[in-house]
Amino acid sequence: MTALELTISLHPSIVKRKYIKETILTILFCTPTLTVQAQTSLTDYLTRHQPKYETRAVWLTTLSNLDWPKTYAKSEAGISRQKQELIDILDCYQRANINTVLLQTRVRAATIYPSAIEPWDRCITGTEGGAPGFGYDPLAFAVEECHRRGMELHAWIATIPAGAKNSLGCRLLRQKGFRIRNYNTGSYLDPADPNVPAYLAAICAEIVKKYEVDGINLDYIRYPDGWPRPTYRNGDSPDDRRSNITAIVRAIHDEVKAVKPWVKVSCSPVGKYSDLSRYSSKNFNAHDRVAQEAQEWLRTGLMDQLYPMQYFRGENYYPFIADWMENAHGREVVTGLGTYFLDPREGNWTLDDMTRQMYVSRDAGMGHAHFRSYFLTSNKQGIYDFEQQFNATPALPPTIQGGKSVAPPTLPAHTPLIQRLENGSVSMNWEGTSPYYNIYASRSFPVDIRNARNLVSGRYTGRSLHLRQVDPALHFAITAMNRYGKESDPLQETVTLREQASPSLLPNDGTTLVLPIRTRQADIIRYEIRTMQGQPFRSIKATSRNGMQISITTIPDGIYFLRGCTQKNRSYTLGAFIIRRK
Repeated sequence: MTALELTISLHPSIVKRKYIKETILTILFCTPTLTVQAQTSLTDYLTRHQPKYETRAVWLTTLSNLDWPKTYAKSEAGISRQKQELIDILDCYQRANINTVLLQTRVRAATIYPSAIEPWDRCITGTEGGAPGFGYDPLAFAVEECHRRGMELHAWIATIPAGAKNSLGCRLLRQKGFRIRNYNTGSYLDPADPNVPAYLAAICAEIVKKYEVDGINLDYIRYPDGWPRPTYRNGDSPDDRRSNITAIVRAIHDEVKAVKPWVKVSCSPVGKYSDLSRYSSKNFNAHDRVAQEAQEWLRTGLMDQLYPMQYFRGENYYPFIADWMENAHGREVVTGLGTYFLDPREGNWTLDDMTRQMYVSRDAGMGHAHFRSYFLTSNKQGIYDFEQQFNATPALPPTIQGGKSVAPPTLPAHTPLIQRLENGSVSMNWEGTSPYYNIYASRSFPVDIRNARNLVSGRYTGRSLHLRQVDPALHFAITAMNRYGKESDPLQETVTLREQASPSLLPNDGTTLVLPIRTRQADIIRYEIRTMQGQPFRSIKATSRNGMQISITTIPDGIYFLRGCTQKNRSYTLGAFIIRRK
């Protein structure tokens, strides 16, 4: 990644009624300017839990040019426009703190990259098998742009569908000897064909070898909807079918992990795994109907994640969230949201239907993935606006099992982590061998890296950066992170609190401490004074007599932090203060 400039302003300002708009950071990557903003109610911003680790994903569809690209890459000018379309989409994601892009890479027996196994999909140039030329590789470009923004890119693989029966990809599969069945919805590989597991595994291995993708997401890894019911003859029972699909999953898992064990293997199963004791799947579920043993794949480690397609409402959604989470076996489940139903041409969902699902899934410990990109970025019924509010702070994609512990970054010889310049900018330099680094900032010292609100930038790939217009009250910390998502201990800025230079210091005369104005707008019931080491020192009940000040007469000279605690047992730092009576 090239040198990075950040503009950080952490002072919220009221813009209308009870809403705030807070610019968390502006990232300048040589050419584009990307402003990450969050808008939410002040009370929510101060008190609502924001997870530090959470998958926030979008399915970016290339099939039939539904989401991207809209311009064919037939010339250098067309390639440039196609690239800009993707940049604009990713910029939109970044402003909503999306951290995972599921990009449709194998479409229907055809690809969006130069493959030695299958032909180019027509979505890139408008011609089946047509390469764009001019050295342009859409997948390589997408990976680079996602990583430039700290996002993961997962290659979305359509597995069993083979497209129209007369399409180039389908014809080539027949020429290779694969068994193909044709239905009104298209042509499909036969999951019982013993050649299918190795073939699909080879495609996934090709992608992982050639590109620094962060995941392989298997779509339609199941028996097609129109497939005849099991005959119970010649190895065609429900158990046989589940065994066939699992054999494909295992072959892909083993190939991918042999190349790069940190690449996440996931799939998008049908949204209901099976019937529950009190709730029916209404004759359509993953395990019994389409032969997906998805929960067993989690248990055995064949999957690192699941993205169940939970495009339902009410009792068809909420009970099945609990079932997925109860059978996650310590791995990650990300709810698939039917965002397309917010479009009246697709369904009759309301924004409340969607936001309720997002709140409940977060409380259950699930991330979320929107299907699909267009319906999010076009802000159907205000869903994009809500996404920005919901993701008020950045989040890191959750870790996966494996990998060693990570050594923290170190400082170059005789060089501090932070160099503050007279124009208000800050330069940061560090050393390390990790692929990623996470940047944290806080008015409190030491910086608490457990607090998601302190995360400024995740998955940064450089070892230096320049910050513009930095609040002098901010302190910084940096952690190293490996490809499995494991973090090191923080490298903290060496700090001496400066009474004159730091506007975050709360004024006092040794007797009375003046409270910041924003405490008037929060439901604080108790103030907590802590030492520099973070240990609680004094608790003071908030009363109307306090007004905008509290007594510190009996507190010894020293440096302290003041925190506010709310009725909901949330707390946040109000600032630091120095008592110096002599």
